[in-house]
Amino acid sequence: MIGIVVVSHSRALADAAVGLASEMVAEGDRPVIAVAAGLDETTFGTDAAAVAEAIEVADSADGVLVLLDLGSAVLSAEMALEFVDPEVAGRVKLSSAPLVEGLVAAVVTASTGASLDAVLTEASRGLAGKQNHLGDAVAPESVVAEGNSFAEVVVRNEHGLHARPAAKVVGVAQSFQAQVALTNLTTGNGPVDAGSLSMVATLNAQQGHRLRISASGPEADAAVAALGALADRGFDDVPTPASAARPVGKGGSGLDVAVGPAIVADQDVDLSEYRPGDVDVERQRAKDGMRAAEEQLTALRDETAKTVGAAEASIFDAQLALLGDVMVQDAVFRAITQGEDKSAPDAWKAALDAVAADFEQLDDPYQRERAQDVRSVRDRVLRALVGQDAAGSGAAADDGAQSAGGVLVVRELDAATAAGVDAERVVGIAVRAAGTTGHGAIVARSRGIPLMTGIGDVAVPAGALVGFDARAQEFVVDPADGGERLRGVVRERAGERDAALVEAEQPAVTLDGRTITVLANVGSVQDAMDARGADGSGLVRTEVLFGEWRVAPTVEEQVGAFRAIAAAFGGKPITIRTWDIGGDKPLAFLPQEREANPFLGERGIRVFRRRPELLRDQLKAICQVAAETPVQVMFPMITTAEEVAWARTELAALKPPPGLKVGIMVEVPAAALRIATLAEGLDFVSIGTNDLTQYTTASDRGNSQVAVLADGLDPAVLQLIDRVVRGVPDGVEVAVCGDLASDPAAAVVLAGLGVHELSAVGPQVPTIKARLRQTNLEDAATLAAAALTLPSASAVRDQL
Repeated sequence: MIGIVVVSHSRALADAAVGLASEMVAEGDRPVIAVAAGLDETTFGTDAAAVAEAIEVADSADGVLVLLDLGSAVLSAEMALEFVDPEVAGRVKLSSAPLVEGLVAAVVTASTGASLDAVLTEASRGLAGKQNHLGDAVAPESVVAEGNSFAEVVVRNEHGLHARPAAKVVGVAQSFQAQVALTNLTTGNGPVDAGSLSMVATLNAQQGHRLRISASGPEADAAVAALGALADRGFDDVPTPASAARPVGKGGSGLDVAVGPAIVADQDVDLSEYRPGDVDVERQRAKDGMRAAEEQLTALRDETAKTVGAAEASIFDAQLALLGDVMVQDAVFRAITQGEDKSAPDAWKAALDAVAADFEQLDDPYQRERAQDVRSVRDRVLRALVGQDAAGSGAAADDGAQSAGGVLVVRELDAATAAGVDAERVVGIAVRAAGTTGHGAIVARSRGIPLMTGIGDVAVPAGALVGFDARAQEFVVDPADGGERLRGVVRERAGERDAALVEAEQPAVTLDGRTITVLANVGSVQDAMDARGADGSGLVRTEVLFGEWRVAPTVEEQVGAFRAIAAAFGGKPITIRTWDIGGDKPLAFLPQEREANPFLGERGIRVFRRRPELLRDQLKAICQVAAETPVQVMFPMITTAEEVAWARTELAALKPPPGLKVGIMVEVPAAALRIATLAEGLDFVSIGTNDLTQYTTASDRGNSQVAVLADGLDPAVLQLIDRVVRGVPDGVEVAVCGDLASDPAAAVVLAGLGVHELSAVGPQVPTIKARLRQTNLEDAATLAAAALTLPSASAVRDQL
């Protein structure tokens, strides 16, 4: 196997490039790679003597390939050949290939045992993939003839054939006595040589693209079969499916009260006290800030690798690579040197803001989200430059810097933040914007994280003691008693919760002997596993379960996820809601056209009148699981009887098993008003109070300006629920699966209205059951009847 030498002006750049290239192949298959870079760890430059030593280290009878960056690196390498033994120099070749791309291609090709000339050729093609993608390729030579053995595959891994899976393809293709070609049938690119990493990159094969594999030669059939098997495995690069992935960490306390130091994640780094020096001072400060950030990120990466996993730790490798990007550094130092009164913070901020802006312009949603990583790096460097401690500075909640026992303060709470926050270190989340029914709020409560919304613009210094009682709508900063009163409330409610947990598995039987079924809303297998005491699931949110998938899950993949949820509930009934998208619930694999008012546009069942094949696949999966375990299916966003008839016809065509119960969601006032017609022939209806509330009160639940109106205890909403309970045909069960069912006091009102089942967020199930056991249904009915006559939601809450 040939050896490889990397010559660069920067030690950090060379080490990073070698690290990247080495990841492409297994350790035992890597060629020897020697580095001659920098005059020392931090000083830029090249040294011919160091290059000569590196050539001797990498020397092999098969030859040595030298890759270089620019300028004096070429001169140093040429001079180095005069220092080494002439026999060694005779088997060395210098390459003009791009350093990073060429090195990756060279390492992958060399790992297959290819000759020096073959590796040199492949390295020289290093830019082909990028040029092809950007439209400035000159690549007629990349096209090869197809063979006579064929197979078609679909690229299923999330980020397509990027470098690592492409390297897998090359390794497999070159292991057979065959000439293998790949064609991207989706884009028309190719055919290209499957044994060339650079040529595979020109295919620009993304998730969901179809590829044709063809081969000729003695082992053509075997090569095609092996590559087909590799594709079936996601090119050995498949992320864990969203249905079972990202098991959010341990849940929170499950309370509605919290107290602790503020982790403020809604403020920019304060640069007002920074005093710039002259150019030399600012250049040195820029380097020092960069090194401090590198040290922090390295520590975070290593700790994350030990405590969480290598995949999560790789986030920090990407951030380290950004800090080491020569172009970013060049922009920073050029701005300091050439700009007027340009300080180190200003230069770093401008350079990284420009990178973030570039990411935000990309078409790929995954790549657009990388702008958040860039801003995280930016703020880390800025904090270092102004002397702020990362642990107490208001660092973003997901960068590993939050204080133990802190309360996270954010402007708005999105679902991703709510899912990713470390619930063992963050005791609560305070949101400036109003609104309790957004998906971030729902996810946080599902994880049992105490949450209060609508705290407004109150000043919250980072690290200040803060506390809240969401039940009393109270938020305090630096309480005079040091937080003792709120800590007492925490202890009191924790005691109530613990008592409820003791009897969590017992049924919710009211004082007058009526049993109310209490189920859990789930969006992941982990939610199902965490739902203590639930009588099953009253709502499986399939759009959350598969929300991160960029291609539609197959029937088999959906069956696997549904089985896992059913197993987590121990065979208790689960209610699967079919795809519910639109409004504020997008699906990556089903992009929708922009709508002027998406909440009044194509949502829920309406979308799938146009795309019935996606609904049919889901119904097939549901039918398979229903043949094995108790399952109910319900269709969302129903408005008309014709929609119900269409959905039932689609299901009937699949010959569902006899035990499968069928229902609809009641989320639209029109559905509540005509429930007798819509529910005819159904087994159940489930009221989604989140949407029913926003449509009844004409208040967008995600708009903080009007979210206070979107209160599920508004008497108008309760009157519609009452109408549904009274209006369904005999034998049709009525459930509530909206957020209102997670409020213990509201649960009593719903039971008093005659609701048969309540489906709450998992952490609230034991508390809901405990409250119902203390309830007499006759008294609850009297309370509910009075609530229907009150003038406002606040009046209902006062009564409760």
